[in-house]
Amino acid sequence: MRDFENRLKGGHPNSLGNTLEIVDEVLAENTHFDELFHCYFSEDEIVRLRVSNSVKRICIAKKEVVLPYLEKLLHEISKIDQASTQWTLAILYKLLEKDMSDEQLREAKNQLKHNLKNHKDWIVLNNCIDTLGKWAKKDEELKQWLTEPLTNLTQDSRKSVAKRATKTLASFV
Repeated sequence: MRDFENRLKGGHPNSLGNTLEIVDEVLAENTHFDELFHCYFSEDEIVRLRVSNSVKRICIAKKEVVLPYLEKLLHEISKIDQASTQWTLAILYKLLEKDMSDEQLREAKNQLKHNLKNHKDWIVLNNCIDTLGKWAKKDEELKQWLTEPLTNLTQDSRKSVAKRATKTLASFV
């Protein structure tokens, strides 16, 4: 055991801590990913934040390491009520889209639609808008559904959310 959980603890919540070091270790020895993944179930929200950051980085560098965990992301990790987990899932789903079955993609869309309608975190909203907006370019039904929530979000008090919603709506025309 590499004791990833303890190594991800502590420090300022916005710092990466040992995240980059752990990402390098997992990329060098992919069999360590399972231990890192299980840190998603830590009681420590900083650990979960850093696990999300690590998984995203690993997926960008070597998505085949993350791909076997897609079902767990969709059905277990998606239930974690933490903004960093939810915004990371929006990014991961976009990265893994081409590797998803129709059913998995449908589930990912439903989760992101739920977050877009119900979540208050600006980073979650921006990442959901980004991923759903990309998918809507080739999914007319999704595009129709997105119109109302995006229109509402164009009036959001947070400029980044309002701008992204406006830009995404404009891309539909």
